[in-house]
Amino acid sequence: MSSQYLQNKVSEYENYIARKGIDESVIDAMSMAAEVAILQEKDVEYGLSVSKRSKELIGSFVFGQTGGTLWDLEKFSFQHKTWYEILDKFYSILLLEAKNRVVDSYLLYLEKKREPKERFYAPKRKQFNKFGLIQAYQGAIDDLYDIICVSMPPGTGKTTLLKFFNSAVIGWYPNDYSLFYSHSGDITRMYYDGVYQMVSDTDEYTWDEIFPDLHVTSTNAKMQQFNIGKYKPFPSLQTASVGSENAGKVRASKFLLVDDMIGKLEEALNKNTLEKQWGAYTVDARQRKTMDSDGKPCKEIINATRWSTMDVIGRVMSMYEGNPRVKVIAMPDVDPVTGQSNFDYEYGGFTVAFFNDQAHLMDEISYKCLFKQEPIEREGLVFPEDKIRRYLNLPHGEPEIITAQCDTKGKGTDYFVLPVLQKFGDDYYCVDCVCDNTADYEMQYENAANTLVNNEVQECEFERNAGGDRVAMEVNKRVEQKGWICNITDTPTETNKEARIFQCSSWILQHIIFKDESLYTPKEPYGVMMSLLKQYSVSGKKQLDDVPDVFSNFAIRMTKGNRVAKVEAVQNPFRSHSAGYYGR
Repeated sequence: MSSQYLQNKVSEYENYIARKGIDESVIDAMSMAAEVAILQEKDVEYGLSVSKRSKELIGSFVFGQTGGTLWDLEKFSFQHKTWYEILDKFYSILLLEAKNRVVDSYLLYLEKKREPKERFYAPKRKQFNKFGLIQAYQGAIDDLYDIICVSMPPGTGKTTLLKFFNSAVIGWYPNDYSLFYSHSGDITRMYYDGVYQMVSDTDEYTWDEIFPDLHVTSTNAKMQQFNIGKYKPFPSLQTASVGSENAGKVRASKFLLVDDMIGKLEEALNKNTLEKQWGAYTVDARQRKTMDSDGKPCKEIINATRWSTMDVIGRVMSMYEGNPRVKVIAMPDVDPVTGQSNFDYEYGGFTVAFFNDQAHLMDEISYKCLFKQEPIEREGLVFPEDKIRRYLNLPHGEPEIITAQCDTKGKGTDYFVLPVLQKFGDDYYCVDCVCDNTADYEMQYENAANTLVNNEVQECEFERNAGGDRVAMEVNKRVEQKGWICNITDTPTETNKEARIFQCSSWILQHIIFKDESLYTPKEPYGVMMSLLKQYSVSGKKQLDDVPDVFSNFAIRMTKGNRVAKVEAVQNPFRSHSAGYYGR
């Protein structure tokens, strides 16, 4: 407990700031108070609250004087003596906090010697904090979490950040030992080399300044292990890969660090492989956990780029659902609200243009898994890509009928979906569509009417549920205003949606033919429609089902016999002789 005298002095400093503002003298005084609280009075909690306030004061002072940040001072090498002194004061506070298990301060101070452009953490700090990643690591240190699950796109720094964190854990808990577990020996070797460099390379890192009484006492490069401090049953850092013989060789008392159990797409698509990896995690990796030196259970951090809902993170999430001591963080490529990249780091990183280019090169489902952190269980897909029929050109001649089906938008993220189909024989070619989730109903009516008119649709059925009859009436009115006549009807749906989709899936795959992927882009309505169709899975919990639902309703309409099966082609009075059908 800090002395009343010290607390009174801190209050005096705050009163001084309220009267005169922030200056160098009060920054020095507040920083000194933090050191007294922690180093002399041994009140770490109070001392860290004062040191946090000191950092805020320094940041405000620098901004008020220069309009920039502390990092700007480093990058632009200000020559004024004041700024060197301010930077030194700031780093002294970081060092004080780094010694006392503050994750953010440790990560910043560790790279103090490195040039700003060469640093790993500082240029990425804003993004990592945005999603609460550093706060989650701090929560594990403060015993708020037992398990942390982190999923990020490939190459965005999740494993490197784990190396930095692991180097801190080694110093903060020299009597304990941690285990890094991954899918291959190559990955574990790179991890071992990276952490070892952080604790031993005094030219690049300041680990020795944070932990001056600790040093490497033994290494075993072949087994990828090294020890810090006194001898203990197992070294400070150990690594192991899936399939290696780990019995009796490795243990984890402080942290079990699991990184990317799935190494490639083929493994994610193989149910047996996923089962084996789950077994490796539960029967091998997890069985290496022991109690730490304080008698507390070993904690876990699980990193992954998500491929499958049945991967390790997916199963852990399912088994610990609702448990406040399990923290799950998923960082997608692009912020869905701002449309900005979540990984456009200060130096390097990934732009929206980069992600868009990746999306064009990959199939939608793989992209969602890798970059959106939205894993889909491919084995349960109702409309897998290899079963979907595609066309590059429509058949010769006139279609027997041009028809459409509409599933109107409900609340929230529901989609308004209206595919247009041309019938040739027993097949229906999907030539156009409306597919969006805008809440602008007038825009929905206009888009639907334009699509019906532009494609010269002869009949369209709207789902009556959720106000579909009103939507049908509004669309019909606009179609007639545009000089076209379409037989628009509305019909209620009666059966269970999931059962209806599954019941009709075979007919849809056999009789509906969709555009070849080269004929549309992922971002246009047709691309969105196909993505939602292909990702629908029988094993998913809550998912967007509007697209498969509209096609199931279409299938039921086509197989009920409630309309003439074949309509004789006649000359359309509203179309010029030279006009061609869309998509030919």
